[in-house]
Amino acid sequence: MTVLIDLFNGLPDIARIMLMLSVVAASGLALGQIKLRGVGLGIGGVLFAGIAAGHVAKALGLTFDHHVLHFMREFGLILFVYTIGVQVGPGFFAALKKSGLTLNLLAASLVGLGVLVAVAIHEIGGVPLPAVLGIFSGAVTNTPSLGAAQEMLREVGASAAEINTPSLGYAVAYPFGIVGILITMGLIRVVFRIDPAAEAEAFERKRRAQVETLETLDVAVRNRSAMGLPLRDMELFGDQGVMISRLLREGRLQVPHPDTCLRAGDVVHLVGPRVKLEATKRLLGEAAEVTLTTKGTAMRWDRLVVTNEHVLGKAIGQLDLADAYDVVVSRVNRAGVELVPSPALHLQFGDILTAIGKPSDLQRVAALMGNSARRLQQVEFVPVFIGILLGVLLGSIPFYIPGMPAPLKLGLAGGPLVAAILLARIGHIGPLVWFMPPAANMALREIGIVLFLAVVGLMSGDRFVETLVHGDGLLWIGCGVLVTLIPLLVVGVVARAFTRQNYLTICGLLSGSMTDPPALAFANAMSASEAPALAYATVYPMVMFLRILAPQLIVLFLW
Repeated sequence: MTVLIDLFNGLPDIARIMLMLSVVAASGLALGQIKLRGVGLGIGGVLFAGIAAGHVAKALGLTFDHHVLHFMREFGLILFVYTIGVQVGPGFFAALKKSGLTLNLLAASLVGLGVLVAVAIHEIGGVPLPAVLGIFSGAVTNTPSLGAAQEMLREVGASAAEINTPSLGYAVAYPFGIVGILITMGLIRVVFRIDPAAEAEAFERKRRAQVETLETLDVAVRNRSAMGLPLRDMELFGDQGVMISRLLREGRLQVPHPDTCLRAGDVVHLVGPRVKLEATKRLLGEAAEVTLTTKGTAMRWDRLVVTNEHVLGKAIGQLDLADAYDVVVSRVNRAGVELVPSPALHLQFGDILTAIGKPSDLQRVAALMGNSARRLQQVEFVPVFIGILLGVLLGSIPFYIPGMPAPLKLGLAGGPLVAAILLARIGHIGPLVWFMPPAANMALREIGIVLFLAVVGLMSGDRFVETLVHGDGLLWIGCGVLVTLIPLLVVGVVARAFTRQNYLTICGLLSGSMTDPPALAFANAMSASEAPALAYATVYPMVMFLRILAPQLIVLFLW
């Protein structure tokens, strides 16, 4: 054994660290997949594998360069929060409207209650602040919060032991953080006697009533008031939410143009919400007896993907597709939502256009749009590293608060997240496109969080067992239970009893507020409804930002 230890310590620093991190990552991910009654540690298994490895490494006298470990930890954290920002950025600001505002207020209340409980544990219970910071992060299973806490402790001049203490608090509080949210979901379901299947059906009914689904209607032109007017003047090119995509005249199907004037006997194919279609039918005439289809005609329809940077940000009206290409776009699918292609609608990378025209004309429009499925699967790394660069710079900007011992910063946990949200919302700047294929985004995110948790566990493992057995580990676990359960139960009850939220939406709200993917998976298993995932995505960005900010404020006010 001594020979093997000497051989290991004789390897270059990078080789030793990579060997150990690979072992920790592989074993931790395997540990996380073990489930008891459907509940497992998930990605948290890496943390505990790292703790075990750190404990064994200390016992065997294995050594590592802590400067390299620090770099690996911070780089992993940056990758993790940046990819989260890229994913949720496009829908973040829309989520702040309507019901999203209520959900975000509830989520912010949950974070605030957690902060109050943590502060009470420090002020009343006398638990050291570094430990409280770790308990606060572990009890809500939020890794970036831990990174922000340690970074702020470093800023205010804490000792090395104090900077590492939050990792121990995080580790002992983390397991119940996962279990506590499942207990809360179960208690709310029992207390309010909820049937998840009925809740899923109610959610779908409400969503159908709120969303204007695009439908089609064939209308025969009969009203004289509609004849002789250009379609542009009648606002049938998407201006008022209705699009005319086909025109049957004298038995010949053709592409309508903005300056086309309707005649008696014309039949038009309209696309839009049902209410607006009915209003347009009354304006033009009556429902047609024929169905306008491209089958058996010289026209075709096709779906084209926007991947050409030269058309990004351009309005559909600017492209003048009907006159320049004899092609009309009947609808735009953006991130699963169908939109009427109004002239003012600006194209974004990944938009899917339903276009109608002759095959040769469709090919020309396809070349204009890019229509490259391969580009949708590629990662453009220049925008990635520019985004990380801007995020690091943003996170380094100090915000001075009078009377505070150190300035407030977004840090490496908050700066890249905010930068990614803003850049993903913008979509593109010139040829730079902030789009990342979902599979690539998930891969980079997993690599980042695995690196971070592995290093955190490895660096705190030498003290974990001692803290748990001979120190205040059991007390910290109890404190973690309070930080987990009190905010969850209060907000869960308020959301159901007072704001009348759907139960599945509440499950997504609680999962997102705890930034806990395993809890979301548990909620999704109750029903096939999208309610939990939608609520999770709605609150996740703001909650992530608040959980990164909260430990910094706690340190500034209480250190």
